Amino acid sequence: MCVPKRTICYSLGRMDLYSAAKRLNRPFVFTDEHSTRDLTIADHGLIGDGFSAALVRADGAIDWLCLPRFDSPSVFASLLDEANGGSTSLSPVDYPFESLQRYDPGTNVLETLFQIEGRGTVRLTDYMPWTDDPRSAMHEVHRRVQCVEGEAVIKAVFDPRFDYGRVSTSFEVEGRSALAKGANGERLLAVLGGVGHWEQRLEGGVQAVFRLKAGERGWLVISWNASESESVLAYRPFDALRNTRRRWRDWAQQLEYDGPWRHHVTRSALLLKLLMYAPTGAMVAAPTTSIPEWIGGIRNWDYRYTWTRDTAMAVRAANLLGCSREAREFFHFVRDTLERDRELHIMYAVDGGRVPDERALDHFAGYRGSQPVRIGNGARDQLQLDTAGALMDAAYVYERVGGSLTARGWRRLRSVVDNVVAMWAKPDHGIWEPRAGKRHNVHSKLMSWLALRRGAELAPLFGDQSLRARWQEVADELHVELCARGLDSTGSRFVAAYDHEHPDASLLLLPIHGFLPPNDPRVLRTVEWIQATLADGPFVYRYRTDDGVGGEEGAFVLCGFWLAEVLAMAGRIDEAQQVFVAHAEASNHLGLLAEQIDPGSRTLLGNFPQAFSHLGLINAAARIDLALRLRDEGSARVPEFEIGR
Repeated sequence: MCVPKRTICYSLGRMDLYSAAKRLNRPFVFTDEHSTRDLTIADHGLIGDGFSAALVRADGAIDWLCLPRFDSPSVFASLLDEANGGSTSLSPVDYPFESLQRYDPGTNVLETLFQIEGRGTVRLTDYMPWTDDPRSAMHEVHRRVQCVEGEAVIKAVFDPRFDYGRVSTSFEVEGRSALAKGANGERLLAVLGGVGHWEQRLEGGVQAVFRLKAGERGWLVISWNASESESVLAYRPFDALRNTRRRWRDWAQQLEYDGPWRHHVTRSALLLKLLMYAPTGAMVAAPTTSIPEWIGGIRNWDYRYTWTRDTAMAVRAANLLGCSREAREFFHFVRDTLERDRELHIMYAVDGGRVPDERALDHFAGYRGSQPVRIGNGARDQLQLDTAGALMDAAYVYERVGGSLTARGWRRLRSVVDNVVAMWAKPDHGIWEPRAGKRHNVHSKLMSWLALRRGAELAPLFGDQSLRARWQEVADELHVELCARGLDSTGSRFVAAYDHEHPDASLLLLPIHGFLPPNDPRVLRTVEWIQATLADGPFVYRYRTDDGVGGEEGAFVLCGFWLAEVLAMAGRIDEAQQVFVAHAEASNHLGLLAEQIDPGSRTLLGNFPQAFSHLGLINAAARIDLALRLRDEGSARVPEFEIGR
């Protein structure tokens, strides 16, 4: 089976559209019903509605969807267990056929084009109705199938398995309407519009087989907790499609980035918007759980929650793109959660509640046999002192771009910084969430310094001059200690943790956060060390030490984008572009990135799509673009972002 490597940009307005599309990309090739087993996590697109998101495979199957929220139990999860997970699909009956996927430009509406050998061309359009207003959410998946040329026989399958496949499912079938009921009261309705009738399948679920000729089309609408098929189709799905396209395009047009990688930056921004839980402004790290960091390994985690660190990073990225509303909403979620909880946690559920205890789903086989499949996240109770730095940096950006911190909000932030004063000298688990205990992580010290620095910069806005002086004094003390104890035995380069002798990719953030200038000899030697020991070509591993988890992992995509940023800041712009392009082109055929990548095979690894990776892409693209503009202007200035430009 061929797997496309570059993003598709073809026009669907021509009758020979498949031939035109094929010249721009290699298609997926399906020779029989078993060839779909070759599909990987990268062979998917993502659709969503601001509450949840579905993965759509290149063969027309949806094999991952949790409803009604990102962190709800799954209704389709054959991604993690083909036999027990459940799925829904719209695919050609006849083999062989080829498929191509793309997003309708400027939207999160996904189109899959099927070319059935000797028969015809069919276009499948997938989306979840979206208006950017959580009050109008439908919790539905809309699938339009249209024959463009010739004719085709299409099979629709509807086979949900509620609660991660742990409960039985019953069906009520009446013509074009199929209502699936879970043993715990779950309800999922599937309605066919204009084509076919549902029939029970022996192996579970229902199916419909129908023929389409050129110009004919039909719909499959899947609705959470709906009970009447008439109401599902009464509002005319085609109008919902037009409205969803229009709203996504309106949103994308606000993006201010106009550099050389606008396509990748726009797709990253649209992806991050998909990962945003609309009612609260929280952003999930990824919409999936337990996609392994190495095939067959045990490093499988649930990322359907929001990390304070990620959300704070999103504030800065949103500002770089001109998305002031999203920047405010990201910050408001963290602020409001902090005010309610009165304690800063490293991660939250999308509604601001506690992340569930970590458990294994032993009945699931796992993605490509990778076990365990986990739900919940045991790292929720770790001590990660870097979180405060990310939060305070987000507060600083929020205030500089037109937000206004309230006195109540400032009191809570002040308590966060005071806690940093009390805790910064202690060991912690650190950014990578190892399970090998605590240590004095240099990255955590760096982010504690950043929290103190940002707190000192914000304090005068509330008349706290004494706090400014005290926090700056502690920041200076921390700076001195880190420059003394954070170096290796030769005193020439920074290390992962005090009294250690190995590097860590998070050290690339030292110049990015302004701790030291990018041309400082210690920074330059650290970057060279990371490239020599942690890099495989342009790709960068987080570390190469035992973290208490075991098993292998891939190179970390975000770390590669950090390297591109640092190289640009140091004036090595050509190298920065090479690293950036390698990572951008490592995205799948739709421009989506996972958490990690195998540098040898370029296989995407880890949960997918990953917010961290796309945040890194946006920041690196903006940094390199700034460096290019400064070079063109003949400026010797280091490409530092001016917040609130």
